[in-house]
Amino acid sequence: MTFHLLTRRIHLYLGLSLLPWFFLYGVSSIPFSHAPYFQKLHDDGAPQWTVRFEKPYEIQVPKEGDMRATGARILADNGLKGSFGTYRPNEKMLETYLFTFWTATRVRYFTEEKRLLVEDRRSRWDQVLTGMHARGGFEQDSILSDAWGIFVDVVCLGMILWIASGIYMWWHIGSTRAWGWLALGGGLAAFAVFLAAL
Repeated sequence: MTFHLLTRRIHLYLGLSLLPWFFLYGVSSIPFSHAPYFQKLHDDGAPQWTVRFEKPYEIQVPKEGDMRATGARILADNGLKGSFGTYRPNEKMLETYLFTFWTATRVRYFTEEKRLLVEDRRSRWDQVLTGMHARGGFEQDSILSDAWGIFVDVVCLGMILWIASGIYMWWHIGSTRAWGWLALGGGLAAFAVFLAAL
């Protein structure tokens, strides 16, 4: 097998294996770019969040620094499990956001009132897509979450290889070289304009 044929095979099978990921990132970019439209589409008067439970609760919250350990303790104390992030939007509240691709729960601890409020978000398919698009990293204590992060890294490398193999094939097909320069130049020019102007 020649290098040229090997490159064509790599490009072909990478394209097929990356197809679900290209589809995911392409389709999920639409609700990111048109968030007000999708918000209006789902605005039928029903509440976006419903209360699961509310109760008195007390925990010491650090004034600054990483809040993840405190969030983990709140979840454990109240029988809540899953991937999460914790932040402090203001001095009076600590919020832990618990999520999967399909569900989202916010756990709000009001420090002055010593009150815990747990609410579940209404399921929306556009938020499922954007959640899949944005999810990555290795901060969660889950093998599957780490596996997702690894797959995202592999997909990114695969996309780079797919691009490189496409450029190689284009360069070695003389009849398409002029149109290729036009496509490449147009894409780079548009990118440069947005990069400089925005």
